[in-house]
Amino acid sequence: MARGGRLALAALTLAVLAGCASRPGGGARPGRDGAGADPPANLAQVPDAEPRLESIRAGGPNKPYVVLGRAYTPMDADAAYRDSGLASWYGRKFHGASTSSGEPYDMYAMTAAHPTLPLPSYVRVRNPANGREVVVRVNDRGPFHDGRIIDLSYTAAFKLDLLRGVAPVEVERITPTEITSGNWRRGGAATALAQAVVPVPSPYVAPVAYVPPAPVQAPVDIVATPLPPLSPLPPLPPLAEPVVATTAAAAGSLFWVQLGAFSRPDGASALQRRADGLASGMGVTVLQDGALNRVQAGPFASREAARDAAGRLGDALQLAPVVVERR
Repeated sequence: MARGGRLALAALTLAVLAGCASRPGGGARPGRDGAGADPPANLAQVPDAEPRLESIRAGGPNKPYVVLGRAYTPMDADAAYRDSGLASWYGRKFHGASTSSGEPYDMYAMTAAHPTLPLPSYVRVRNPANGREVVVRVNDRGPFHDGRIIDLSYTAAFKLDLLRGVAPVEVERITPTEITSGNWRRGGAATALAQAVVPVPSPYVAPVAYVPPAPVQAPVDIVATPLPPLSPLPPLPPLAEPVVATTAAAAGSLFWVQLGAFSRPDGASALQRRADGLASGMGVTVLQDGALNRVQAGPFASREAARDAAGRLGDALQLAPVVVERR
């Protein structure tokens, strides 16, 4: 169960906190976090947060801060943001406590915490395992654990079917510009991430990001990030179709198995080390693509060979790789 850190920013100084949220004069309540003793019966019908323009003041919860020795600088007010990583949630231990924005935390509202998005902000959160999406209002700071990118309220996690623990999600900010223009309502009740899934031959389905106004032309390799470290597993047997430079050159394109995409290099390096011991006959590299660090195994001469490797690596690492093609 998630016990992600929360930061109540001090009025005059930066503070280093290890708790999840703080309440006036006392911080989080003692004891373990978890579900409420008597949660409402209609949580599935709780509406998503409705994005609206809100003033984002400088300073306060939006000034740079340091937690557990790491410095964080909140983003600009209208900057776009997309990321994939792990989500956690927080509940009764912090219910009613003060969030970083100064508002009381309501575990049954559609809210979330994020380390660097402006407070307040609105984001779409998608569970790639089941396709469910929610829109939440970000009004708190955290989580402060490697690999985790967002901490959800109890109800938001319930609607995404994430109450069992930490799990991969995809997060996209709804910017003030999109709120003003109404573009965030793309497709009515449907959201951008739900519309931007294109089928590829079974058993893999790769989500692609919708980038207005141009139509989506090709899959974008957004993938689920890995679960917490597992015990070591024996190496996989050598592949039946090793790729050599002459084969790749003749084919004119190469296929790779993407295992994860990270905004921080340390997360990509950790997955690369885990995969190196399992990817017998494959090379595992980290490809820097703008702000993302993509962990990929390969190359392979055919899509079929890459799919076979993706299935075996996915089972061994307990994640959902996708096959990508580079020409």
